[in-house]
Amino acid sequence: MAPPTGAYLIACALRDLGVRVLFGIVGIPVVEIAEEAINLGIRFIGFRNEQAASYAASVYGYLTGKPGVCLVVGGPGVLHAMAGIGNSHANAFPLLLLAGSSETHLVSRGAFQELDAISLLSSHTKLAIRPPSPEEIPGVIASAYRTAWYGRPGTGFVDLPADLIQGTVQDVAEIQAARPVPNAPRGGADEVKLSQIIRLLKSAKAPLVVIGKGAAYSQAEGVIRELITKCELPFLPTPMGKGVMPDTHPFNTASARSAALKEADVVLILGARLNWILHFGDAPKWNPAATFIQIDISADELARSPRAASLGLVGDLAVIVPQLTRALRGWHFDCTFSPYMSRIRESAEKNEFSALSKAQVSKTPMTYARVFHIIKQTLHSRSSPEDGGVVYVSEGANTMDISRSIFNVEHPRLRLDAGTHATMGVGLGYAIAAHAAYNGPSPEGHAGPARRKKIVCLEGDSAFGFSAMEVETMARYGMDVLIFVINNGGVYHGDSDNADEWLAMQAKTTSGGDEKGGLRSTSLGWEVGYEKIAEGCGGLGYLVRTEEELERATREGYESEKVCVVNVVVEAGKGAKLEFGWQASGKKGKGAKL
Repeated sequence: MAPPTGAYLIACALRDLGVRVLFGIVGIPVVEIAEEAINLGIRFIGFRNEQAASYAASVYGYLTGKPGVCLVVGGPGVLHAMAGIGNSHANAFPLLLLAGSSETHLVSRGAFQELDAISLLSSHTKLAIRPPSPEEIPGVIASAYRTAWYGRPGTGFVDLPADLIQGTVQDVAEIQAARPVPNAPRGGADEVKLSQIIRLLKSAKAPLVVIGKGAAYSQAEGVIRELITKCELPFLPTPMGKGVMPDTHPFNTASARSAALKEADVVLILGARLNWILHFGDAPKWNPAATFIQIDISADELARSPRAASLGLVGDLAVIVPQLTRALRGWHFDCTFSPYMSRIRESAEKNEFSALSKAQVSKTPMTYARVFHIIKQTLHSRSSPEDGGVVYVSEGANTMDISRSIFNVEHPRLRLDAGTHATMGVGLGYAIAAHAAYNGPSPEGHAGPARRKKIVCLEGDSAFGFSAMEVETMARYGMDVLIFVINNGGVYHGDSDNADEWLAMQAKTTSGGDEKGGLRSTSLGWEVGYEKIAEGCGGLGYLVRTEEELERATREGYESEKVCVVNVVVEAGKGAKLEFGWQASGKKGKGAKL
């Protein structure tokens, strides 16, 4: 029997750690690792770009609760995959990145794809390491996997030189196999501080529980639902915290978000951060007199939030939330007669009426609100939100911002978006990861009663362009993802709803003369045929301009077993102010306006 190679030992280590899916792009020398992994029963999903592969692996960690694994070549492959490292760090998603590198004896001589990845990535990862010998491969990979997972999740990086991958081990007795990594120890709350927090909550006239994606990642929905229901506490989900509590729950203040922030006097933060998404906890968005109580897995995170640091608790939500519920036994907030809740309900009714009115506007080209209303009604007629049978992936400033409040989710980990970094280009990689997590041969994700999920992408045309070729990846692996490209012909907004006008602008830009009146920096092509990408890959493509066409395309795309791209032409929004609503600070001159 031939002695085992380094590639075989790497694949064995992944198998022994319980890895079922490997994302990446192969090339010399890592192709040998991928082939050995496939031979051992690990599913390899090959992408068209390392960026999308690393995004997919990072969010797979979020969906499954343990590190997603990405395999790339050295040099440029590592540089492309740094996007996933940044995404992992910003969102606290656990990621294990494996990368090939040059032969060790050729370092500093200009070797093939030579890059000192350890030095480059040490400051961006939780651990960047290289096995000193083939015998050490299993232990080093297990260490990087565990480090990525434990504490505040992030990236573990393992550099794998070509001579280590292709080399052999003569003395097999020297090798210690990797062992499955147990779940991290879970810490609870300090009893003294817990008592102080309980007194604050009981004295609150306007309490608010903020639920972030960290609560969804920790799979703490059961204990959080018990706390909210028993204590009748108003709550506000962040965009990816939606579903930890059902969106339709009567204590949900999302439809009156601004009012809830301005009036809350005691704020309990579960798995969220006081960053730009929550306006840093600052006035005038927030009540300046509000007291913040933040629970987080990382003490470092509490240090970032001056208003929450003194009452912060470090620990796992799955442990601390039941402690809160027990300590609050017999008490509940009086939602029925609370003036605070009356104002919240009044604001919610007003905002919901306004949203419904916008959704009823019927015109050509269609509006965003009308498009999302039709998609929502059609999807709900085929899959009730209570069943948890649809995963929504959303990116693109207008597309993400407007759709967020339209599509209800009743279970956690069913809504994915650009996240903490507001990263455009994550959408198709996220969709592939969601399909693998929920619909793969050995699904590791769970959310809601429905075992199989329809993955639905809501993509701005600009965001779609970052990773559009991953449609071919979906087609190759038989992933029946339904993709809506909301086509307004530009970044934020397009230039015109009229073809002749747009062509005249293009002519001014391409003539080489005075470009005044030509295409702007935000311009994209006129009614680009994005649907043809799916058709070229063996999937379904629809070009949609009317409500009837959109309803038909949504229905047929949902029922199809192929990848489907629905190219939806919407109003260009020419002349609209360039602004991303989530980043507006509320202070004069401080909004994200261009």
